[in-house]
Amino acid sequence: MTLSRTERTHGFVLGSRRERLAWGALIAVVVVIGYGLVLAVDPRFFYIDDTESGAVPNWLQLGRIMREGQFPSLVLDQWMAGNYPVEGQGGLWNPVQMAINYISPSIDNLALLATVVKLAFSIALAWGVYRVALVYGARPAWAAVAAASAPFVGFTLFFENTSWVTALMGTAWIMNAWASSVSYARSRSGPIVPFVFLYLAISVGYVHAAVMAGVMIGAVVIGEFVHQRRWRPAARVAAVGIAAAACGAITFLPGVLTSSVTWRSGDEGTFNDNFLTAPWSETLTASIPSSVTSIESWTGETTASPVTYIAWFLIPALAFIAWRRVPDSLRELTAPLILLVFALVFTAGPSDIGPIRWPARILPFVAIVALILVVVLLSRYGTLDRLRPRLLAASLLTFVLVLRAGSSGPELFGRHVVSGLLIVAVGGLVVFLAYRFSTRAAAALLIATIAPVAMYQVASYDPPFDKWWLPTSQSQADAGFPQWQGATLQLGDRTLTETSADTADDPRLPWHSQVYGNSAKIMGLDYVNAYTPVGYEDFSNLLCFEHEGSTCSDAFRRLFLIEPYTGKTFADLMRLDRVVLQKNQYPLADAREAPAGWEWVTPPTADSARQTYVLERVDGLIPADIGRVVATVDATAVPESSSADSEHVRVTSVDGGSVVFARLAWPGYTATLNGEPLQTKGLADIFLYVDLPPGTTDADLAIEFRPPGQKLGLAGMAGGVLLLLALVVLDVRRRRPAQSPPAEDTAVDVTMESSSSAANR
Repeated sequence: MTLSRTERTHGFVLGSRRERLAWGALIAVVVVIGYGLVLAVDPRFFYIDDTESGAVPNWLQLGRIMREGQFPSLVLDQWMAGNYPVEGQGGLWNPVQMAINYISPSIDNLALLATVVKLAFSIALAWGVYRVALVYGARPAWAAVAAASAPFVGFTLFFENTSWVTALMGTAWIMNAWASSVSYARSRSGPIVPFVFLYLAISVGYVHAAVMAGVMIGAVVIGEFVHQRRWRPAARVAAVGIAAAACGAITFLPGVLTSSVTWRSGDEGTFNDNFLTAPWSETLTASIPSSVTSIESWTGETTASPVTYIAWFLIPALAFIAWRRVPDSLRELTAPLILLVFALVFTAGPSDIGPIRWPARILPFVAIVALILVVVLLSRYGTLDRLRPRLLAASLLTFVLVLRAGSSGPELFGRHVVSGLLIVAVGGLVVFLAYRFSTRAAAALLIATIAPVAMYQVASYDPPFDKWWLPTSQSQADAGFPQWQGATLQLGDRTLTETSADTADDPRLPWHSQVYGNSAKIMGLDYVNAYTPVGYEDFSNLLCFEHEGSTCSDAFRRLFLIEPYTGKTFADLMRLDRVVLQKNQYPLADAREAPAGWEWVTPPTADSARQTYVLERVDGLIPADIGRVVATVDATAVPESSSADSEHVRVTSVDGGSVVFARLAWPGYTATLNGEPLQTKGLADIFLYVDLPPGTTDADLAIEFRPPGQKLGLAGMAGGVLLLLALVVLDVRRRRPAQSPPAEDTAVDVTMESSSSAANR
């Protein structure tokens, strides 16, 4: 099973181009088959939780904004969920994500949209793993085993493929960046390709992907320096990483510089509550497909799905490596070893490091790097010598795996025993094929088992997330929902919706009358309620908003309190047109007197009438063309123009006064009065307002919003591009072959040499 000297050059398996392409094509086929088998078991598997309630509706709204010819920034009526530069995960600076956003409004079937996008990134992830394994010396067949397994490792299958699509995207880009960075360090390619993959990984906006992109580049820099014993290749990779980080900083700067007013301020510091931390003992369940895990998540102290599973053959395969020869490759494998150690340490805790939380998010990297290392070692040092002791060792490893799986899920012990017996049986067949035929045949059998195992796991275990049962198409969502006009605030609790008698027989029914998460974006309606992982702390405290748009029962009272400085209610300051109350949270609410200026109205559909009460303004909808000025104190204000990011108002204040806007006081707002700067403030630390100086007469008050850090981010992007161009120039000069001297110069040299020789003679 070991490689001959002619099969390996500088740690890179040469295999024919046709062979590498053939195995690469097989990888894509296996991923497609795996997706198909999973869908056969659960057609909604790739469209649940954050995907259906957060990501896909975001794609729709951002795509509509782009089609209107605008760059996405603030969506004012969404309030704390409407600051897209701060949200980050919209991928505003990621060209692939923006292309997805632009296309999305044209696709009615949203479950299909999500599945196709995830399938594409799963194939990209698999190909990235394939490339990394090849570049470190794996045979194409073994590299394909690791690659085809990568999209179906437990955490990726049950967390990222179901819900956290941006995590899947980031991992896919990082793996391709890793392979390209090593190729660049070893002079097999230029700097552009690794830069592109790194930038795409960072600009996805998923903070763990950005962290791992930096760790990966650092590991490659150290690894290539150790391997090549030269500093220049490592320096080139470091420079590419710096260029990509400089260009990608614009994705995160607004969030960092706005964090002081959000939930993600990091004031809590570093602590460990064990939520989504993965102790190292979970490694011993990595090869049991039936194993559940002791990792605490939303399902309790034990996550009842195989999220730490990697591959059934991974641990037993360790028995078939000639370990005494492995130290010969440690220098070249420095980078993946560094990554594996970092990932294991990070995933074990603490659970929160400032705004970075839930370290188990890095488990896919533990799985992927482990797969890469094992297939590389099998390619180089796999052996069937002394077969009986190795078979015994593999069996003992499997026995330990079964015992460990039994400790995490003792109620499933019989299932674990069956898994162990199947591992022994199929593993024995793999060894027979390798011994009797070839390692290619053994690898082919391993690959053939990947999709069926994934199908079994999806059929036997539920993901650790809720299915929201949102409509799977835009037309279905529109057909059953009241087409409200104007700005709407819903007061309700999603947990009450889930447990209500009205929804016991049909879990989809609430979505005919209520919105949670980003479901309003699917229909293009202007709801305050939307999904946000960032929030705006004082605004969320005002109405006790949760991240998915739920509110507490006291929110109704708070909404109609009088703000003392302006004398207006918070509903007026928000410039609301409508308030929808969930009946389960506010029983018999319409029996009370409506607030001044409001009236109870009959909801327009039977479903909405059965589940909600509705308040609307007596005077009808607030005109959309009057700007966002909602209050003045000792001043007059005449709106002249208004957009999402700017406002022009003609103001007068003889003795000095204030102008209040229906805008959150996000960091990034600036104000000028006739071109002179004014300080922006937050009324109740929520509503944007400015104080006018005495003597202001018919002056132009201009309000503008620019995400904080955007100028610095654009400067960083320019610097990153310049650094990349310099690296390209250096790479071209380095690759240019040395020029031979001109023919006439050669002739002169020869003549001179002849004359000199004659003289000497």
